[in-house]
Amino acid sequence: MIQASNITLRLGKTALFEDVNIKFTEGNCYGIIGANGAGKSTFLRILSGQLEPTKGEVIITPGQRLSFLQQDHFKYDAYPVLDTVIMGNQRLYDIMKEKDAIYMKEDFSDEDGIRASELETEFAEMNGWEAESDAATLLNGLGVETELHDKMMSELDAALKVKVLLAQALFGNPDILLLDEPTNHLDMDAIQWLEEFLINFNNTVIVVSHDRYFLNKVCTQTADIDYGKIQLYAGNYDFWYESSQLMIRQMKEANKKKEEKIKELQEFIQRFSANASKSRQATSRKRALEKIELDEIKPSSRKYPYIDFRPERSIGNEVLTVSHLSKTVDGEKVLDDVSFILGREDKVAFIGPHTKAITTLFQILAGELEPDEGDYKWGVTTSVSYFPKDNTALFSGEENITEWMWPFSPEKDATYIRQFLGRMLFPGDAGVKKVKVLSGGEKVRVLLAKMMIQASNILILDEPTNHLDMEAITALNNGLIKFPGVVLFTSQDHQFIQTIANRIIEITPTGIIDKISTYDEYLANDEMARKRQVMNFDERIAEEENTTDED
Repeated sequence: MIQASNITLRLGKTALFEDVNIKFTEGNCYGIIGANGAGKSTFLRILSGQLEPTKGEVIITPGQRLSFLQQDHFKYDAYPVLDTVIMGNQRLYDIMKEKDAIYMKEDFSDEDGIRASELETEFAEMNGWEAESDAATLLNGLGVETELHDKMMSELDAALKVKVLLAQALFGNPDILLLDEPTNHLDMDAIQWLEEFLINFNNTVIVVSHDRYFLNKVCTQTADIDYGKIQLYAGNYDFWYESSQLMIRQMKEANKKKEEKIKELQEFIQRFSANASKSRQATSRKRALEKIELDEIKPSSRKYPYIDFRPERSIGNEVLTVSHLSKTVDGEKVLDDVSFILGREDKVAFIGPHTKAITTLFQILAGELEPDEGDYKWGVTTSVSYFPKDNTALFSGEENITEWMWPFSPEKDATYIRQFLGRMLFPGDAGVKKVKVLSGGEKVRVLLAKMMIQASNILILDEPTNHLDMEAITALNNGLIKFPGVVLFTSQDHQFIQTIANRIIEITPTGIIDKISTYDEYLANDEMARKRQVMNFDERIAEEENTTDED
């Protein structure tokens, strides 16, 4: 059990949290939700002990071990991958190293023998003999291949480091597990593995995530941060959303009835207060009026952008033809003989473990890269807007947001441009903010405003949900569902793909798999295919064993 008792955190004169009391119990997975800036990650840092609150304390059941997902991807660069995972249980790792140091001594003393015996006992009690195999199982489950387990962390790329640090947090069956955006930078297979791990995990989990499908899949409770408070709801994200909306509707309806009653009483009092025969009734109604209190409905810290892509012209029957595209990047052939044709109603999710291949394809189709082989042709009625995964270079200048948007606007008018910025939560003077100081989420919203103002009928989006809060993801999700043009996109957000895509193209090392289906249908068929492969493999093994027995 872990409990926040009267937690208050002040940043200057502003209170991020005020007298928060909440208890997280064993056997539950809690999803922490709230708008960007509400303090989700900050609250996790307080629970983990990385940040001291202004007031209050965090209480953990004595003897329980807490583990959290490290955010510093360079912290363990001097250590091997397997050691980094085992460090998730620091006491176990320290025992291993102390044992090794004792056994390596040339002058092994009696005291060393006694100490080694003590360490061996504690090591066995902590299941130390299974530590390396347990760590390897976690790494393999997350997609870190066995040949990488003995490499140094400094040799891994960023995506693999994230997986190793996640395995570290999960290692050793911690009593309390804190995870801040654990699905970021994970491929779909790793996310699915993590979902199953957490569903079967019997201790306490507290997780911050913008992935609605993930929260719905793993969470049994939802903790909503709003108004500087944390309100606990039973159930997953969808249940929280329905419950919170129902609560607001009920409060508004109750207030409406109270307002009608107030008006009725006021009219009676005004009409009959001077009437001697009615004075007693008027006085009674005054008392009743004083007792009526309207429920306070505070404005939520959540803000939903308005995303509406309206193409300037309709798209024709000829959209895109891709013929035998191949491309090598940094010595690696990421695209090999890729061909497909898009129709005017296609909304295509590109998936696959090799995200570099998808990004490269999108860069080629957006005209930013040339293919090594093959070609592609857009239809004459098409116009393309592109959302890149890496937008760093786009926002390095000195211009403000309005000036940055100017070249993309069909009308060279600051007021017209600011209408689109306002929809993306940049009201009024926010338009003069320098682009180079924008946060990750703000940059994404500016890019989406640019795509709206361009009014193209083809949208290419490479991981558009990264850096967005739940409200912006929901708005973008709905905007793309309504969009009447063609969409090519990739995302790690399961619900985003499921609700938008009507076609799935998976890029594999041996070519592409192209299916007209929803994402869930595709995964179900893929799972059946895997099961058939396993069954066929088992049948072949059985046949070989029977043949051997007969011989």
